[in-house]
Amino acid sequence: MTSTPAVPAMGTKDTGEDTTVQPPIARRVKQRLTSRGATIAAVIIAVIWTVPTLGLFISSFRPEENINQNGWWNVLSNFEFTLDNYADVLISGGSQSPNLGQYFINSLAIVIPATLIPLVIASMAAYIFAWSSFRGKDTLFVFIFALQIIPLQMALIPLLTLFVNLKIGEFELLPSGSYAQLWIAHTIFALPLAIFLLHNFIAEIPGEVIEAARVDGAGHATIFWRIIIPLSVPALASYAIFQFLWVWNDLLVALVFSGGTGDVAPITQRLAELTGTRGGEWHRLTAGAFVSMIVPLLVFFGLQRYFVRGLLAGGLKG
Repeated sequence: MTSTPAVPAMGTKDTGEDTTVQPPIARRVKQRLTSRGATIAAVIIAVIWTVPTLGLFISSFRPEENINQNGWWNVLSNFEFTLDNYADVLISGGSQSPNLGQYFINSLAIVIPATLIPLVIASMAAYIFAWSSFRGKDTLFVFIFALQIIPLQMALIPLLTLFVNLKIGEFELLPSGSYAQLWIAHTIFALPLAIFLLHNFIAEIPGEVIEAARVDGAGHATIFWRIIIPLSVPALASYAIFQFLWVWNDLLVALVFSGGTGDVAPITQRLAELTGTRGGEWHRLTAGAFVSMIVPLLVFFGLQRYFVRGLLAGGLKG
């Protein structure tokens, strides 16, 4: 018995193309990111990124004379460590080696509200742009997105002038050298990117969920707090990490709006002063810099399970 080739069904055309179903884009991206070449590249990048941090950590324990004589990579040939550097920046006082405890508190007082305030405002705005209809919505969203291209430096002086002139009679609503100026400044600079990123995530929430809540009589406030916020936790956590790290490491905005006083100045401002008048206080600077890294590291590792989920959620389909 001879077999006959399969004949295409009537009305169909044999184009000779491969009709094998391609894997979804998420699966293809995962395969590429987990390939051997991608793994090797990731390891190389991680090593290159970690070497300066390792050098900073080792230098923070080396005596002053050793740091001035040779680099940290000579630690094996000159194996000598001390805790005096950390004692200088954490315990002792003085113009060049102050106690960093107050500046730590200042940084926390700045960074926590400067992270939560834009996060709340941006999430509300993102929900309105994603699930409400009003005249000029698209134009306003494009305008907010376009604000990201304005250099931050261009807004510093106008914003500072606005704060100074914001008065009721002789009473200053936002006095210089206060936390309020820093909170508002960081919030203004953070909102365009925050609204854009959170809008992209919230817009991917299935519309059936929103419609079902509306059928049950839920208003905007109920939908936002009981549906949008719980489903947006990965995106909120991811942006919170970015904003926290940005504000914690910021020096420019702090110098402009803190007034340079020790009562409000963050730890980054004091680290810039620890170099000394001639830039030779490297033993204290390395110890102080590593102390300032502790809180960002704790925040990142504490929220890292949300980090990749928040970045990729809504970005891959299939």
